[in-house]
Amino acid sequence: MCPVPTLSHPPVTLRAPRVEDVADRLRCGRHPEATRMYGGDPAACAPWTAEDAEGWFRQTAGDPLAWVIDVGRRAIGTVRLHSHSEADRHARLSIGIFDAGCWGRGYGTAAIRLVLRHAFESMGLHRVDLRVLEYNERAIAAYTKCGFRREGVERESALVAGEWHSDVMMGILEHEYRELAPGWWAGS
Repeated sequence: MCPVPTLSHPPVTLRAPRVEDVADRLRCGRHPEATRMYGGDPAACAPWTAEDAEGWFRQTAGDPLAWVIDVGRRAIGTVRLHSHSEADRHARLSIGIFDAGCWGRGYGTAAIRLVLRHAFESMGLHRVDLRVLEYNERAIAAYTKCGFRREGVERESALVAGEWHSDVMMGILEHEYRELAPGWWAGS
């Protein structure tokens, strides 16, 4: 299996995982807010263990379309394309910044843009989509900034901490990407 290509626009680099990333992942632990944004119950959030961090590493390293988000030579999260269909030229995006100190700094937006550039320019995809919990406003804002459009709602599809919540479906098409991408890195 070929490692993912390194993608970069400083200060963000997307790269294949390295063994030393396990320590970064372990240091960040499991944040209750992140757990809720991923659809888990923050009250039932167990401490992150060395075994959890090693499992995260193995899973990320074994995924041919998963990158570690690196800022300042530290792993702060992951981004990946999955559910890839070569026939339909489609994939689904997922991203998670596990270092809470890096939230709200634009690193996720930069990572998404780098993956979209790879998806549309190198992989030849026609469509990239995602699903996000309706209350994850920070993620929805980042996706919108990257050109994703709201396409629908799957009502009450997630039971989070005993309450039903809906998933928002968003997508971006190749021609939409090509219209937006030239202005993404201007002034940075």
